Order: sequence, then C-alpha cells, then structure tokens
Amino acid sequence: MKNIAVIGAGTMGNGIAHTFAQFDYKVQLIDLSENSLKKGIATITKNLDRMIAKGRITEEDKLRTLNNINTCTSLQEGVKYSSLVVEAATENLELKLNIFKDLDKFCPEGAILASNTSSISITQIAAVTSRPEMVIGMHFMNPVPIMKLVEIIKGYNTCQETYDIVNGITEKLNKTPVEVNDYPGFVANRILMPMINEAIETLYNGVAGVQEIDTVMKLGMAHPMGPLQLADFIGLDICLSILNVMYDGFKNPKYAPCPLLVNMVSAGKLGIKSGEGFYDYSGSRRAENVSKQFI
Repeated sequence: MKNIAVIGAGTMGNGIAHTFAQFDYKVQLIDLSENSLKKGIATITKNLDRMIAKGRITEEDKLRTLNNINTCTSLQEGVKYSSLVVEAATENLELKLNIFKDLDKFCPEGAILASNTSSISITQIAAVTSRPEMVIGMHFMNPVPIMKLVEIIKGYNTCQETYDIVNGITEKLNKTPVEVNDYPGFVANRILMPMINEAIETLYNGVAGVQEIDTVMKLGMAHPMGPLQLADFIGLDICLSILNVMYDGFKNPKYAPCPLLVNMVSAGKLGIKSGEGFYDYSGSRRAENVSKQFI
C-alpha cells in the first residue's frame, strides 16, 4: 500500500500527508480549495525547514518528502488509484458521511477507507458505504509529524484484516498504534476534553485566571502545555464539537460544554486560527512560538 490519499489540507490533513510522504508513500493531498492546498504545502515546507534546523532531517529528505506529495481539487480524480484513504475533514458528521459515500463510489474496490475523526462513530460512518468491513479510524495526534500516538478504532463491522493492515502501516510511520473501541471520544478525547472543559469551568467560575490555570497544570502536573492554551491550539470550535458528540452519545451532563466555551465559539474566538481565544495571538508571534514547541 504505497498510494495514499488524504482528504483535507488543514492542520491535520497536511500533517498526515507530510508524515506519509516523509516515509516514502506517494500521497495525493485533496481539498476543494486550491488556496487551502497551497497553504497546506506551505505549512509542510515550513515544518520540514524547522526539522532541518533542529538536525532531524536533511535537505535531501525535505525535497524527497515534497516530491512525494501531489495536490488535487477533485475527489474523484485524487482517489482513483489509492489503496488507503485517510479523511481529515472538519469534525462534522454530515460532511463526513457525504465524503464517505463519495469515497465508496470513487475508490478502487480494495481500498481501505480511514477517518481521522476524533470523536464520531466509525460504525456510523462505515454504514453509508458498501464496504463497512474496510472502514476504520486512524486518529492521529496534533502535530502529526511529531506525536507518536495513533488511535486505531474498529467499527462494529471492521474486519481483522483491515485492522492488521492499518496497524502495520502505522508502525511503518514510526508511530505507536493503540486499539480502542468505537465509543464517543474514543480514549484520548474522552479523557482530554472533560479536562479542558473543567479548566474552562474553573475560569468561568472565577477560581483563577487563564495564565494561573495553565501554570498550575504545567508546573504541578508536568503538562507541556496548559489546558486553555491547548484548547486554543486545537481550536475551540473543535473542542465544542467533540464535547457535543460525547454529550449526545452518552447523555451524561459531565460532558456538557461550559457556557463560556459556547459563547466564545459563537463570538468567533476560536484560538490560534482566529487570532484570539483564551490568549490573544493578533499582532504577535505567539501562534508561531506555540507551534515551535512541537515541530
């Protein structure tokens, strides 16, 4: 399986494409927006340059990685030779279901269809295809080129052969695959999102300020980044979406998103990508510095 298609050129999509290409897979990076594709390639190039500066790769490695990536704005054209497709679109159920219906039509018969969803049911996604046994979750962590973990989620009908192939590919990417069951939030976000939500509740209730909450978690719990800064890094809209999926899935009030989070998203304060969240990134290099902590 050397022909990989990645759907979506955003933060996760370009990171996944970067990682596969760095390990000599031929990658089609697909997005409806030509501008998003240009931004995605620019981000990959910038991250490769940082890795060169830190002595992790050579200039030759960078050129080889970039040469392994082609871009495409047509889903049908981009996936027609793919043996594995990794969908990394926005965390929206209707969007993902529509993408997987199209992938089922356009992909080769033997292609495995994977989703990078961080919370949505793989079983539900697989049900809109004619190949549910070949649909699986590959939940990469951000930033993808650096983080070792990949949650591998088997849907109700995912076959063992599909799991074994995806598990093996993950190991070839120098990642650590961990099998988890198909429940809302899986493992990573079922634990992480309530912690972030509780940090927001702590701020909302006036217990402490943003920097104080993050400092306690960094110095007291040895977290590399405080939960509010991490929420900005992930995107507050993504945090809200995941919490809503978990709240809808479990009907447990402990997953209900904090009103402050809901209001911030409604106001367009989404974190780094909007220039403001719990921290202000406008007119500064804070966002760039946050990324440099990891890449």
